[in-house]
Order: sequence, then structure tokens, then C-alpha cells
Amino acid sequence: MADRGQDTRFPGMFPSGNVRSMRIGLFVTCLTDTLYPETGKAVVTLLERLGHRVDFPAGQACCGQMHFNTGYRREAARMARGLAAAFRGHEAVVTPSASCAAMIREYYPALAGETGDAGFARDVAELAPRVHDLATFLTDVIGVTDVGAYFPHKVTYHPTCHSLRMMRVGDAPYRLLKAVRGLDLVDLPDATTCCGFGGTFSLKNPDISAAMCADKVAAIRQSRAEVVTAGDNSCLMHIGGALSRLRAGVRAMHLAEILASTGDAGAATGGTP
Repeated sequence: MADRGQDTRFPGMFPSGNVRSMRIGLFVTCLTDTLYPETGKAVVTLLERLGHRVDFPAGQACCGQMHFNTGYRREAARMARGLAAAFRGHEAVVTPSASCAAMIREYYPALAGETGDAGFARDVAELAPRVHDLATFLTDVIGVTDVGAYFPHKVTYHPTCHSLRMMRVGDAPYRLLKAVRGLDLVDLPDATTCCGFGGTFSLKNPDISAAMCADKVAAIRQSRAEVVTAGDNSCLMHIGGALSRLRAGVRAMHLAEILASTGDAGAATGGTP
């Protein structure tokens, strides 16, 4: 594929002055596709703005994380086979969910090993290293921190458990947010504390989950941010719902939507009101 020179609309975006265009598969995830499609669109907008080709394989489905976590490993393995087939041929697979990325990278090899199917194991071994959450794909794979975004709001960042402890995103989201023009990044007290969602945990332990979310929301309000962002819509759904019920005046908005914003269409409208 042809190289793409520096885009003069977004100075400083490409520190090397030349970035090779990649063929990227978007793994949108069930929750984002069903409830937060604007996040998926934002990922496409952002990656195409950076000069890459983004495909959306129609054969993709659930990664099987819920099934795996609740003991339905055979069903999860079938889903893993389907996902591996859907994303064959892509140089990279990018997802707006550190949780689902971690499922593929950390647990698909175990699922494949349990089946005893050498072909499945090879497919997983080929897929897993190509799967990236959005933040580390930008900073570590293509080496970009300034993506040309403009978002004039006070923002705080919640590091989700899977992004922090399994995908090990480190400071990648902070570096990306700090490079956004107009954005005022404020610290979140007790940032690394879980929000209490935890997928099926919130269903099986609703009282504990709600108490944990209340602590997280109190910290967000203490930060005086207008927007709370994260790399997982699952956690943002949990947090955003609590903020909305409290009429806290704080939006929950995925990192991708902030990074895709350039101010061309006025104030951002995404996220949970």
C-alpha cells in the first residue's frame, strides 16, 4: 500500500512525517454495536483520518467473554473460531474495548488448547498478537499521540480494570488526551479503583456493584469534570447510568469519540447525557 505523507491539517500528528497505511479490521464488539454505535463510527473516522483503511467484517460476532466467564467454554470456543475466521488477512484488529481485546489475547489460547484442535490453536496464535485496544494501537503500534483532535471540555479518565491490569495500557490514554487541543485533563481521585460493573458481576452482586459505582461517581464529581472517559463502553454504561440518575451534569463518553472530534461539527454530542 502507498505511504501517506503528513497531513498539514493536523500539524505534529505524524512525528516521522511518513506513516505506512495499514489494512485494519474493526472489531466493534456486541455492546458497542448494539448500544453505542457512535463509538464504532468514531474509531473508523479516527483511523481513516490517520490514513488507514478500515474494514468491518460482516461475519464478526461476540468474542464469547460472557460465556467463558460463566462456564460455557465450549460455546465460547465456537465464537472464538468464528472471530478468528472473520479477521483473517487484516494487518491489525482494533477494538474500542480493552475488555474484549483482553479476552482474545489472554483467554483464546487457553480455549484453543482445551479443544486439542491444532488448526484452531494456529488460528488463535495468528490472531491474538494482531488484536489491539484503540489507545495502545495508536501510541505503540503506529506511534501517534497527537491525532488532530479538538475537544474544549474538562475531562477525567477512568482506567478500566481490563485496560489497566490485562491490556496494560499504562499511560497511553493520558498521552492521547493531553495532546487534544482545548481539552483540560483533570485527575480522578482513586482512579484505579473498579467501577463495580464487571460484566456478570453487576448482575450477580447488584448491591456491591451499586456501592462501588457510587464511590466511583463521587470521585468523578469531586474532579469537577464535564466528561468522564474510558476505553470500555461497558464501564461507561454503568458509570453513565448512575451519573444520569443523579442528574450530575457529567457525560460519560468513550475515548474514541473524543479523539475523533475536531470541532468541525461544533460541540461534541456523543456519550451518555
